[in-house]
Amino acid sequence: MTQPPIETTQLYAHITEQLTTAIMLLDTQLRIRYFNTACCAVLSLGEKRLSEQYFPELFQHIDITAAHFHSALNSKQGFGVSDVQAVLADGRHLLLDISVTISENPSEHLLLEIRHVDQQRKISLESLQQHQHLAARELIRGLAHEIKNPLGGLRGAAQLLEESLPDDLKEYTQLIIAQADRLRNLVDRLLGPYKPAQRVSSNLHQMIEQVRQLALMDNHGLVQFNRDYDPSIPDFPFDPELLQQALLNIVRNAQYALEQTEHAVISLQSRVLHQHTLHGKRYKLVALVRVIDNGPGIPNEIKDTLFYPMVSGKAGGTGLGLSIAQTLIHQHGGWIDCDSWPGHTEFTLYLPIADTED
Repeated sequence: MTQPPIETTQLYAHITEQLTTAIMLLDTQLRIRYFNTACCAVLSLGEKRLSEQYFPELFQHIDITAAHFHSALNSKQGFGVSDVQAVLADGRHLLLDISVTISENPSEHLLLEIRHVDQQRKISLESLQQHQHLAARELIRGLAHEIKNPLGGLRGAAQLLEESLPDDLKEYTQLIIAQADRLRNLVDRLLGPYKPAQRVSSNLHQMIEQVRQLALMDNHGLVQFNRDYDPSIPDFPFDPELLQQALLNIVRNAQYALEQTEHAVISLQSRVLHQHTLHGKRYKLVALVRVIDNGPGIPNEIKDTLFYPMVSGKAGGTGLGLSIAQTLIHQHGGWIDCDSWPGHTEFTLYLPIADTED
């Protein structure tokens, strides 16, 4: 195949430089042979860092592996992947849409189109999670009503029956009563706390420290806890008891995930965001609390339903901890986000501090 004239090649380069989409050309060894200016912006990397680089080495982790690219080359078939998690060498996390096309002009190359979709996806995900959460809560409340009424009747009938039975048969009615109580307690846990949030002006870091101390009691020296707090976060109204329960549920999940991890570390961080939007409302200040662990990561099959009741990565777990945590954070007008890949799981709690903008 003949090579296009230099003028045509220069025209192609001129056109791609005008695009906001990142365009990258990889050879069959997956080395970068061309990239436009948008690549530097999307990946926040300089030209020297990108030039002639082996593409997979740009990342600590990326959902698309070298095998995917080689398979595309062998089959001469391109592919596209949405919501690709990528972690750059410096630890920055990106969410990307990547489209791969096989180009044979003038020689065989992989043409990558890369779009940075973090902010758009986070807004969409927050809205989706909010609607899913509210729908799940309504479903649970309806089921709880349908379950608790007959359970109460069953338990009462067993108590009446027990009064007329000889002692050697009462163990059966006691078993019925015990199982009815167990089911009622499970339904109550599904519903979460009854009381509304009692907000008083409180110190966020004192609450986090209380959670850390509680976690250390069950730690037995297995997990190292690192603290990285932003001292500029002011006191603001929240319910310390409810937030403590939400954060403790997340920290204990992290401890469980780290049971088989050497040099296990949980990092507790706090940060503040300015002019941030939560649930469609813009706040002057929003506090972030992050729980980061270096465990194996969340299994792909439960990532999308992580905050649903009865979804758990634990053997024998009830799957209520994260669902309850999300409910408690929603009571404060916030929400919980999660990013996870092998070696890194990060839960972020968003909590409004200042009033909404007028």
